[in-house]
Amino acid sequence: MRIQDIGARVLGAGPRAVDLLIALLVQAAMTMPFVVPRAPELPDATWTAYGLTTLMVLPLVARRRAPVAVLIAVLAAGGLYKFTVDGPGQPLPYTGLVAFYTVAELSSPPKRTGIAVLTTVAVLCSVGLDSNDVRELLFSLFVFAAAYAFGRLAVTRKAYLRAVEDRARQLELTHRIEAEQAAARERARIAREMHDILSHAVSLMIVQAEAGPVAVRTAPERAEAAFDAISETGRDAMVQLRRMLGVLRENESVPGAPREPQPVVDELPGLVERVRGSGLEISYEVTGPARPLGLAVEATVYRIVQEALTNVVKHAAADTVFVQLDYGTGALIITVTDDGCGFAGGVGMGLIGIGERAAAHGGTADTGAGPGGRGFRVRVTIPQTQPQAQTGVGS
Repeated sequence: MRIQDIGARVLGAGPRAVDLLIALLVQAAMTMPFVVPRAPELPDATWTAYGLTTLMVLPLVARRRAPVAVLIAVLAAGGLYKFTVDGPGQPLPYTGLVAFYTVAELSSPPKRTGIAVLTTVAVLCSVGLDSNDVRELLFSLFVFAAAYAFGRLAVTRKAYLRAVEDRARQLELTHRIEAEQAAARERARIAREMHDILSHAVSLMIVQAEAGPVAVRTAPERAEAAFDAISETGRDAMVQLRRMLGVLRENESVPGAPREPQPVVDELPGLVERVRGSGLEISYEVTGPARPLGLAVEATVYRIVQEALTNVVKHAAADTVFVQLDYGTGALIITVTDDGCGFAGGVGMGLIGIGERAAAHGGTADTGAGPGGRGFRVRVTIPQTQPQAQTGVGS
């Protein structure tokens, strides 16, 4: 078995298993002086002495549950070993260091202070009764101080790891919330796109289809134009739907996947011409010096005009419509005004979508009666921003 595998198993073991392993390692270290040959002038190591070393090690198995009691038991067993048997000495007080480390790691400040004083007294007495050597005293105090410091460092490390884990959980939760919000925004955007495309196309097709039978009886050439308009509108809707569905199905891992552009402002004259085929008299005007808007904003402008014209076809019973794009100072103003009966059906999905599209770019949408209280007007203001090289399905 590789050393890495052993380490992984030890790290993955429970606290009791780790404590048992530590006790076994300490017992192995304290056994070494008993198996190494001793000088002839020294008495032989006895099983009684070895049994007392085991008595010092056994409490370490419960070190986490009662650290103070374990340290006191270890010190008492050590004193018993020192004063009752003439056994081999140990190069380091292994059991005392492990127990003192555990107190520093797990005990409260008052207990740590009391145990530190008790341990210092025990070290002074042990060295004084043994060699009374200053160097041995300083070394013993140093190793116990190091054990205490390592115990406190372990507390700091655990606190740091908990903080890192908490932060990771918070980040994961934040990312999940952001992903859910992004998915909700994407669903809303797709719903707006589908509404705009289908509502516009179906409205024009219904108007043309209703006018077709009348035109067949009175003006056959107009009937043919109406059916051509229905066909063209249907094909345009199918193209836009395929474009959107193709982007939705697109797999980014497949190179060269098709990615069609969103409509832009330059396509508005074609939109106006298709709606004009329904019988409406439409005027389209652009004022002010045109400037680049960015792909997302251009798609939004197109969809706003499209939805406003769809509402005119469906609800206004109007004869004329005026569409204006005003590239004013600091903002683009989109105005669609008709001379119909107004919109008395409340705020529908189309008008809500217009407001949402405008708000997505920091703009506003005002709807209401047209000039002089006649007809209906949609007025959208989009602040001027730096154009961005955006791609994809747009807003």
